[in-house]
Amino acid sequence: MRKLISIFIAVMLLAGLSLPVQAAGKAGLDSAVESAAAYIANAVKNPQVDSIGGEWAVIGLARSGYDVPDSYYEGYYRTVEKYVQEHGAILHDKKYTDNSRVILGLTAAGYDPRDVAGHDLTMALGDFENTVWQGINGPIFALIALDSYGYPIPANPDAKTQATRDMYIEEILSRQLNDGGWNLSGGTSAITKNQPSDPDLTGMALQALAEYQRKPEVKAAIDKALTRLSAIQDSNGGFSGWGADNVESTVQVLVALCELGIHFDDPRFVKDGKTAVDNILSFRNSDGSYQHTGVGEGNNQMATEQAFYGVVAAQRSLDGRNSLYDMTDSVRRGEFLPNGEKPSGAGLPGKHRDVASLPVTSPGKAFADTADHPDRAAIQALAERGIISGINETSFDPGAMMTRAQFATIAVRGLGLDQASDPQSTVHDHHFDDVTENDWFCGYVYAAAGYEIVNGASATTFNPNGTVTRQEAGVLIARAARLCGMDTERTDAGIRDTLAKFDDYRSVAGWAQESLAFCYDTGILDDSSFYISPGGHITRGEIAGIFFRLLEKAELLRFVVHN
Repeated sequence: MRKLISIFIAVMLLAGLSLPVQAAGKAGLDSAVESAAAYIANAVKNPQVDSIGGEWAVIGLARSGYDVPDSYYEGYYRTVEKYVQEHGAILHDKKYTDNSRVILGLTAAGYDPRDVAGHDLTMALGDFENTVWQGINGPIFALIALDSYGYPIPANPDAKTQATRDMYIEEILSRQLNDGGWNLSGGTSAITKNQPSDPDLTGMALQALAEYQRKPEVKAAIDKALTRLSAIQDSNGGFSGWGADNVESTVQVLVALCELGIHFDDPRFVKDGKTAVDNILSFRNSDGSYQHTGVGEGNNQMATEQAFYGVVAAQRSLDGRNSLYDMTDSVRRGEFLPNGEKPSGAGLPGKHRDVASLPVTSPGKAFADTADHPDRAAIQALAERGIISGINETSFDPGAMMTRAQFATIAVRGLGLDQASDPQSTVHDHHFDDVTENDWFCGYVYAAAGYEIVNGASATTFNPNGTVTRQEAGVLIARAARLCGMDTERTDAGIRDTLAKFDDYRSVAGWAQESLAFCYDTGILDDSSFYISPGGHITRGEIAGIFFRLLEKAELLRFVVHN
């Protein structure tokens, strides 16, 4: 009995020791983000176009979700707009990373960098030679910026060599050193291949390559680099760069791990019980700022801004949210017009005459059970416009399966279409025995059928309570997109190129292939998974994200609030 009691006490002591550590880890990280955000918001009150006191501060604040007024981001946008008016679409004639950095800042803040004072800031990244001129930083940040919101590389008529994503990937891979990492100047010849890598550039290269892990050659390069980083990690969990242990080097590795989907406490990156996060927090000052080397130097603004977005990246990873640089979940604010009003959401030129955008009617409408959902912002945006409803006033049930009746309702509401005024009349020869006038969805189903967004399950039934599969959702979204004036047609070769990167693309039904290719090409469907799962059922939360992106691409999001 005494032995059993001893074992019990030992177990309880171990549990008592481990639980506070876990709680302190999460609580400590949240506290670090909050305190750094408060410090940055106070120190950088008017962010400029700059690497310090500019974009990195904006990115950290926007991606942390820290409560700063919209005027903060509006002020930054105005500053960028003025800067672009003075400098044009190419912000620096030698350092094209300036364009990449500003693209990231604008995207994080919710603005479209493709139309700033009449200029497309992504255009510069279509010039391959000028982008890579400054070294490996060029292609690295070009990919990070372009992939932050799935921006296409525009055709640059002034470019000697038109850039493609594959060209930038190949440029980065070609500069990998023999030890598995990268540095700023090496890798351009057989001799420089033997130079030692540094953790900063290695981490940055991995951040850029993270989106392309499916490519075998990229995966091999990533694995080699991770082995190198694990080998050079210090016993304190950090990384030494430029001859000293410093916070910035560790931040770049931490962000790389988060972008790759590797948890920061992966056994390969824990040394003497310390992680990269532990190391970064060791540089923190009591006011939320950070030191560069931690040798009693006080606060350092560059170190603080980098450490800030580093702990934000770790927090987002821990919470299961989009990574730091996957900004497809950023709340889109729209471009501000000269008179200070936001755009009307007039839609694309070729849209159906009945399609219209909806204003915000319930600002701030949110649901308690979507706080941690990856499509939280989309759910709120649609709820604010009356496009989606919760199962009650406080719950949305984002994980529930989407029914066919619910999808028809969202489509009709979202496109600003009227319900069928006389549902039981023949509308485009549709009549469903299982949809009656007493059903709440009746008018929506018949309107959606009338506009050829949905079909019946048979000649006489609709199956309103049936669930929607992923490939069915792709087809329904593509039909809605055509009403919005979007070109959904794809060539056979284009369809194959888009779908072939998924491991299960052969299981997609022939009737859904073109629609799914359109949805992935335009970024309406997220292509970060290895699988399409065409027969899998889609959830209410996923549909909200998908439909929000459709409205955004179709320029049908109105930001005017109607009281």
